[in-house]
Amino acid sequence: MNQKDYILFDLDGTLTDPKEGITKSVRHALNHYGIQVDDLDTLTPFIGPPLTDSYKKYYGFSDEQAWEGVLVYREYFSERGWHENKEYPGIKEMLDALKKAGKVLLVATSKPEEFGRKILEYFGMAGYFDFIGGADMEETRVRKADVIRYVLEQYGLDRTPETLARCVMVGDREHDVLGARECGMDCVGVLYGYGDRQEMDGCRPAWIAATVDELKDLLLTL
Repeated sequence: MNQKDYILFDLDGTLTDPKEGITKSVRHALNHYGIQVDDLDTLTPFIGPPLTDSYKKYYGFSDEQAWEGVLVYREYFSERGWHENKEYPGIKEMLDALKKAGKVLLVATSKPEEFGRKILEYFGMAGYFDFIGGADMEETRVRKADVIRYVLEQYGLDRTPETLARCVMVGDREHDVLGARECGMDCVGVLYGYGDRQEMDGCRPAWIAATVDELKDLLLTL
């Protein structure tokens, strides 16, 4: 097995727990359409995948409605939602250990890049990463595979099989695993975020880590 020198991390549900901010932002958007949501837990499936996909999947929105829903979502998220977020215990210790081990750490998130940077700076994590990449505000780059390709390009890595064999994606949802596979790299699926064992078993990541400590120990051996 090739040594994994480059580790790409998802953000939501992998580095931080964004539940409060995302679900309140989605509720704000749905209210715009006259849809009342009383239980924020019912909106946790919105954590991770592109927003437009989730609006269409769970509420039958048209393309036009889904894009408008993104803009209304951002009204709340840009003001309050981005910092209604929690750091997973042990994440900084893991990142510090990986950096000391010589790993190159990158972020590949479907969240708009400017929000991703802002959140990681807020939590004091930005300095651990050699590049933080995400979606553009127009969401022409929002699919996980497209974000991964963008991050590799911006960091200066080619997409030859030899280089991709030295990369690994880390994420908590099916689209992280499938995006990595589409790009030709392995993925570690984590269970402490918003994808459960059934979801991970279905998409078959190369490895599964149940806790942050388990993830740290695994990444240090790859």
